[in-house]
Amino acid sequence: MRKIIVLSFITLDGVMQAPGGPEEDTSGGFEYGGWSAPYADETSGKLMQQQMQPADMLLGRKTFDIFAGYWPKHADYWPGVNEVTKYVLSRSMTQSDWANSVFLESVADIEKLKQSNGPDLKVWGSSELVKLLLKNDLVDELWLKIYPLTLGKGKTIFGDGPIPAAFTLTESTVTPAGVIFANYKRAGEVKTGSFDI
Repeated sequence: MRKIIVLSFITLDGVMQAPGGPEEDTSGGFEYGGWSAPYADETSGKLMQQQMQPADMLLGRKTFDIFAGYWPKHADYWPGVNEVTKYVLSRSMTQSDWANSVFLESVADIEKLKQSNGPDLKVWGSSELVKLLLKNDLVDELWLKIYPLTLGKGKTIFGDGPIPAAFTLTESTVTPAGVIFANYKRAGEVKTGSFDI
């Protein structure tokens, strides 16, 4: 069985929209594209190289469009990105010129893929897909990069009701610029208690 690992750049208020550049995703009138760039440093660069090791991807259609328009021409910055399999959840697309792209239509397709043999699946961006995965308890790990700012608006990672779920912190690093790289793995049900004596 494959693990599904969600990798997200998020602000303190959970916004994940367009961290990489001003034109990345302006939907909804979003005007803060590129908000992660001022926090880049050597530490975050090394950590990102580790997280970008080649792995099959699971993407939403909008993120796939952004990636397919960029990475085939810039693969020297992400070795292996063109060779791995890109699984895309889409109701409207069935094919692409980007090599090794496979299209899925439903949560059932994702569940079947998760149960298959193969490498783990990394989810980049894809806010709507991430919400769907969290709602259906299909996320095994969250690799979050938490940035020290709030934006007040934009696409978020946790909107629309993820199921109650516990996670365990497995690894964390704080960069000199104040970005928290925190990796969590799924850890069963939510437990409650009391501080009453």
